[in-house]
Amino acid sequence: MIVPRGVRLGYGVGSFCTATFGAVPGLLLLYYMTNFLAVPAWLAGVVVAAPKIWDLVVNPLVGRWSDRTVSRMGPRRPWMLAGACTLPLAFAALFAGPPLTGTPAAIYVGVVFLLAATAYALFEVPYKAMPAEMTGDYHERTALLQWRMVFIGAATVISGVVAPAIVNSQGEGGTLSSYRLMGVTIAVVMLASMLGAFFGTARAPMTGAPEPDGGTLWSQFAVVRANPPYMWLLALGCTQFLAVGVMLAAAPYFASYVLGDPKATSTLFAALIGPILLTMPLWVRLSKRYEKRGAMLLAGLLFGGGTAAATATPLLGALYAHLMLFVVGVGFAGVQLLQFSMLADVVALDAALDGQAARRSVHGVVDRHRECGQLVRRADLRRRALHGRVRVV
Repeated sequence: MIVPRGVRLGYGVGSFCTATFGAVPGLLLLYYMTNFLAVPAWLAGVVVAAPKIWDLVVNPLVGRWSDRTVSRMGPRRPWMLAGACTLPLAFAALFAGPPLTGTPAAIYVGVVFLLAATAYALFEVPYKAMPAEMTGDYHERTALLQWRMVFIGAATVISGVVAPAIVNSQGEGGTLSSYRLMGVTIAVVMLASMLGAFFGTARAPMTGAPEPDGGTLWSQFAVVRANPPYMWLLALGCTQFLAVGVMLAAAPYFASYVLGDPKATSTLFAALIGPILLTMPLWVRLSKRYEKRGAMLLAGLLFGGGTAAATATPLLGALYAHLMLFVVGVGFAGVQLLQFSMLADVVALDAALDGQAARRSVHGVVDRHRECGQLVRRADLRRRALHGRVRVV
């Protein structure tokens, strides 16, 4: 089934929210806590990692609740609307800069971040479950996800460039006031994105809507573990998100202490994410010519090769760093598009072979491999901070 262009655009615009919520806290929250709220680096790392542990619990639950929902809006869209009504408020509060420092500030940020993560799950889980239900066509799913990835690229570039620019608008390195302004601005962007996706998917064709199930949460995990294609995607996704997560979280420190220019955070970010906007049509064509696995191999080689080459930055300077991150970004664009397209294929194939059971199991569990990677990279940053490699106020 061909998904109408209007629905593709409506679905894709929701990625402004998913990309922004993933990018901005990953880029700025750790730095904000250590350098402006005087939170010890180890404690800041715990606070930032805690919602990822919570995600491992709440996301499968939201997936099950969404599967069981029966409404005139369908099973997914009511939950997306609930997320749209709550996440922007929590995100603005996250960077509100309360008159607290140290442990009290860490408690405040931790509680608000947990609330934001819960609100985000209400939107993200049903949102990402929709592509496999909109069409059963192998290449149409890639075309549908192409629009999503274009919006992800645009949102990530905008948030990665605009958010640091707003932070630095009141002085190099930012102030609490500029962080508050950034938080409110990004919250408004996310609200518009989420509402756009909610209304834009109102007429989406749902060729494989889930049926209510009576299985337990553990049985869902068991089905996922027994799915070899998903387990391969699990390993790929965990490795890739670990690498990108380290790059994002370390970017402000890299810009400040390796390149000697805090404002370079924005340009480094643009070099890494910008290729998503430029190369997505190319990756769609390559996936058709060389099949998705062949194109994925090429994307992985670019991603890994560029990352390895970037380690020579201290010797070759800022321009070299930006060029290598651009190469990494080209590979990143392909890996992102193809892994989500292949994931939708896995869900659709299992639904065809096993009815609704496997589809229900994958919903909500589908993105948790990303959390594993993020937890590892945040633990690494905490270790580096404790060894004096990250400056803490």
